[in-house]
Parts: sequence; C-alpha cells; structure tokens
Amino acid sequence: MTRAFRRLSLVPFMGLSALLVPGLALAAESGQWIDLTAHTVGYAALIIFVLAYLLVMAEEFLHLRKSKPVIIAAGLIWALIAYVYSQNGLTHEAEQAVRHNLLEYSELMLFLLVAMTYINAMQERQVFDALRSWLIRKGFGLRALFWLTGGLAFVISPVADNLTTALLMCAVVMAVGGDNTRFVTLACINIVVAANAGGAFSPFGDITTLMVWQKGIIDFFGFFDLFIPALVNFLVPALFMHHAVPDIKPNVKPETAPTKPTRRVSFSYHRAAEDKAENAPVDVHMRRGARRIILLFLLTIATAVSFHNFLHLPPVIGMLTGLGYLQFFGFYLRMSHHGWQQRNGERANQIGDITPFDVFNKIARAEWDTLLFFYGVVLCVGGLGFIGYLGMASDVMYEQWGPIAANVAVGLLSAVVDNIPVMFAVLTMNPDMDQAQWLLVTLTAGVGGSLLSIGSAAGVALMGQARGTYTFFAHLRWTPEIALGYFASIVVHLWLNG
Repeated sequence: MTRAFRRLSLVPFMGLSALLVPGLALAAESGQWIDLTAHTVGYAALIIFVLAYLLVMAEEFLHLRKSKPVIIAAGLIWALIAYVYSQNGLTHEAEQAVRHNLLEYSELMLFLLVAMTYINAMQERQVFDALRSWLIRKGFGLRALFWLTGGLAFVISPVADNLTTALLMCAVVMAVGGDNTRFVTLACINIVVAANAGGAFSPFGDITTLMVWQKGIIDFFGFFDLFIPALVNFLVPALFMHHAVPDIKPNVKPETAPTKPTRRVSFSYHRAAEDKAENAPVDVHMRRGARRIILLFLLTIATAVSFHNFLHLPPVIGMLTGLGYLQFFGFYLRMSHHGWQQRNGERANQIGDITPFDVFNKIARAEWDTLLFFYGVVLCVGGLGFIGYLGMASDVMYEQWGPIAANVAVGLLSAVVDNIPVMFAVLTMNPDMDQAQWLLVTLTAGVGGSLLSIGSAAGVALMGQARGTYTFFAHLRWTPEIALGYFASIVVHLWLNG
C-alpha cells in the first residue's frame, strides 16, 4: 500500500473524528452506558451503516463482494463508539460489548462452517447432481414438474440451505423447460417461495431460524409448529400459478438434457458449482461414500440437537463434533481410495471418482464471503444497538404498534432488506413476547423475502442462473398472489399457535 493511499484512506475517519470533538460534552451518561442516539457519533454510525448496506444491495451491479463494506462499517462504528467512551473515562465498556457480539458471531460462524462443509462434501460426491439426473430422466410433464420441484424445494430446504435447494431445482427446470420461458419463470418463482417457506420451520433451514434457536428462545421441536403456516405460504401462490403453467410434455432427449451455463454466485452458505457445459450427460451416479456422508450429516444434526436439549451445551459444540465424524470418514476414504480404484478402475473413471476425498478442501470451499458478511452485520447491528437506536425502534414497534403489527412489518421489511440484519436487530431488541409471537417473527422474516425476487438469497441467485427469463419484474407480476400466501400463513399461525 503506498503512502498516498494510506493518507487518503485516513481522510474519512479523520473527518468524522473532527466532528466528534465539539459534541463530547453533550453525551448523557447513565450509569456505565452513554446514550448516543442524539449525538454526532450516533448519526455518523447510521450514515456509515446505510452507505455500507447500499453497497451490499448493489452487489449484483457493482460486482463488489458484500462482505467488504460491512466489515469496514463495523470497524468504523465501533471505533467511534470506543473513542467517545474513552473520552468519558469508560475504557472497558465498549470492549466488553464488542466481545459479547464476537461471541455471538463465532457460534454462528462455526455452526455454518460445518453445515457448509457437509453441503460441499455432498455436492462433490454428486448427491445433488444425481437427484437432478433422476428427475430429468423420469420425463414428467411441465405441470407435474412444477409441483415436484416446488415440493422438493419445500422438503429439502429445512435440511440443506434454501439457496442450495433453489439452485438444484432451478437446474432441473432449465434442463427440462428449455425454451419455454413461461414455464421456467413460473417454476423459478414457485421454487423461491417454496425454498423460503421450507426453511422457515426448521432451525437449519435459514440463518434467521438458526439465530433464534441458538439464542434459546425456541427449542428445536418448537419450530415445527410453523410447518402448516409455511405450507400454506407455499401452496396459496402455487395454486394460482398452476393454471398458468403449460399443460404439455417437455421435449427432452433421453441421452442429454440441454442446459444453460450457470453463473457462479456468492449468495449462499456455500460456493456454487462450476459452470455446467451445454448438453451435460443426464445419467449421473453418486460417488463412493455419498450415502454415508448423508447419514453422517443427519447424525451431526442429531448430535447438535442432543447437546443443546439434553446437555444444555451450545448447538455449535455438537456441530463441530459432527465435523469430526466427517474428518474420520474422509480419512477412511482417502486411505482406501487407491485399493478401491484398482478394483473399480473403469467405474471410478465413469463417475469421475478419480481423486481422493479431502475434507479440508471442502472447508476451504465454504462461502467465506457470506461468513464475513455475517461478521459485519452482527458487529454493525450490535454497535447500533449499543448506541441506543434498537431500543428506540423496539419502543416504537413493539410498545406502540403491538407485537403482531411489528412482526408483520419485519417480514415486509425483509422483502427489501436482507432478513439477517433484520432478525439480528429483533434479537438484540429482545422484546417481551411469548413463544407464539417469536414464532410469528421467525415465520415472517423467513417467508417475507419471497415477496420480491431481491428479498432472498434464493431469488437473487436464480435471477443470475436463469438470467433474462426469471427477472425482478417477472416475479413482481405474481407478488399479489405471494402476498396473499404471506398473510394467509400469518392468519393460520395465529389460529393454530396464537
């Protein structure tokens, strides 16, 4: 880094620091906490966060990784807070607060890292490719495929993340749908809605549900109370779209299925697959050990749940124990690979299983941009909460509006702003709500992103995968029907669980 660039990089921070000095005496100290909501630092922190998030929302156009602006914003916000506190003789309060935020992030990050590693291992063992191949070979009609891909997205996303599921189902739709843009568009919308709905009733289906579970607000089995509301959220718009899907058989060759190349996207827990060549072979087989890795993943989930429910340990401890399962099995696959290849040379070449399994390669392929994005979000929102803004928002939303209106608004907001900072803000506010209301905000934050194509990682990724076919405005045409499903799911939840 040159000296000129170093000087230039300090200009914004020096400018903000200069603004702070005259206003330090205005800080109203209350015990060991300073209310900075009406202070220059508070306003500066808000501006920094808004600017950073605008860059995050423009990632698709700027090609700037979403982690970069929020990491810088997190550092600046906490530097400004610490500066004010040190000027007022409070040298440890900001440090303790940021350490608390780091602990919350580390639990989330390590949990997700293990989940990503398993997803990448199953992807490398061709589990998802084999499922895609089976669906294509069956020769379903377009309407049947519309319901199959949507139903599978709803069923798979509670275990695998909703983006992995959406990308897999979209690949099937594009392979079979071909040039039938109407079918591809409707199927993609259905997949996005189904994947988001499926992720809402499982602690593993979405980051927001994972955060709520790790906080201990709802136990593991409590999330399944959202199954029927989530199913309603998926079925209502799907029933409307059913009649618009062409009732014809696709024209797909039995040997190959033409697919458009998919772009590499960075909106998920994992790194997306390499671009697929056109006329990729349909008959795909899982590689050696694939089924056992699936069983180990289920065992890992059971370990995490058992550690949390019966031993009262953080779920991340169980997940990291499960990573050890995969490491030992990876060691077995690597040590026995040479002998197996000698016995099955032709078959190994046929299914592409010619290199030993390496678990650390799967860890390296985790979506680090997403993990670092979570770091920036947690620290930024934590800083705004420490300043006092989340307390103000909680008072307006949950005291004046009431919990139902506030939780419905959270879902609508998540259609525009990513649901991760929205849910983390709610958890930081920690409003006094019963379990039914916590389930409601979990539901709305999870399915609210389906209202717009940019409201969820699944929607943004499919806009890239089905570029020119599934678009923002194509999704927007069906927003009224999706909104009907959104409000219907809320009514059903309040009726069943309220």
